[in-house]
Amino acid sequence: MSFLCVQDLSINLGEFHLQGVSFCLDKADYLTIIGPTGAGKTILLESIIGFWKPDSGRIFLEKKDITEELPEKRRIGIVYQDYALLPHFTVFKNIAYGLKKIDKTNIKEKVHEISASLGIDHLLHRKPATLSGGEQQRTALARALIVKPKLLLMDEPLSALDPKTRQETRLLLKHAIKERGTTVIHITHDMKDVWALATKVAMFREGHMLQFGSVDQVFNRPKSEFIADFVGATIFDGNVVEKKDGVSAIRVNGFDLYSLDDAEPGTDVKVAIRPEDIIVTKTRPREISAQNILASTLEEIISQGNTCVLKLASQNICLDVLVANNAVDRLQLRCGDDVYAIIKGANVRIV
Repeated sequence: MSFLCVQDLSINLGEFHLQGVSFCLDKADYLTIIGPTGAGKTILLESIIGFWKPDSGRIFLEKKDITEELPEKRRIGIVYQDYALLPHFTVFKNIAYGLKKIDKTNIKEKVHEISASLGIDHLLHRKPATLSGGEQQRTALARALIVKPKLLLMDEPLSALDPKTRQETRLLLKHAIKERGTTVIHITHDMKDVWALATKVAMFREGHMLQFGSVDQVFNRPKSEFIADFVGATIFDGNVVEKKDGVSAIRVNGFDLYSLDDAEPGTDVKVAIRPEDIIVTKTRPREISAQNILASTLEEIISQGNTCVLKLASQNICLDVLVANNAVDRLQLRCGDDVYAIIKGANVRIV
């Protein structure tokens, strides 16, 4: 049996519920849970830690059935978005608080070690009210990690931080988690958390787990149109007109897209293309097998900080392309330019 196994878990709290959720994690896996608000993501975490008793299903941790066990017996940590620090305690005392109940030896040394790894060792004398949001969140993470939990649960822990602080905290968290080999379940709405941290992803909607797998499986081989749309892919309806030498030709709005995914001729399909998988150039490249070259018009350039989204019109369809800002400058792209969108067949996914 795996390190953590959730088996057919169901719980109904009225507006928020779970229905038949099952998955397993290995030791040191990092699972990110994504999905719209109200999908039951937080209920899952709070069921695993023991705050809610399931209506049905079992939870196993290290092969032990913990479904009926009290939360304080499970050795599971949880970090919420609002930090939940004790305001009258210093940073040192906040971090050491849980440790005193488990192991009173070498507390000072352990606090300094975990705080240094999260970049807050110079703040140990301060009170939470004097800290920035990022410093408070790192204090909450240190408090959770210092007790060496068997499993760490995090409910949108970085969402209240500004983008720069979030990126810094994400990197520190990644290092601290990897160093300790901690198994993590992390609810997030930020896809950058998924790409930077996750080994596994679970997609939830209306109390159901729609897909569970590696980051590549969920983002590049979504099981439904809803999942593909949620993770940022562009979806097209098409019909498979030919299959030859491992390449499927899919007719979309009167032209053919080539995919390396397998599909039988005559089948109606949906194809998903991720915006970062499209290359834009001003000169037509040479033809290569299983490569799609679409003559397009650049209709709009939308800045997103370090990146830009290019809105292309091509063959009666619209494509979103994600590129770095320097690519726009390097290619001297302007609205109205004639460009070519290049998409490898491996990146045209059949949903």
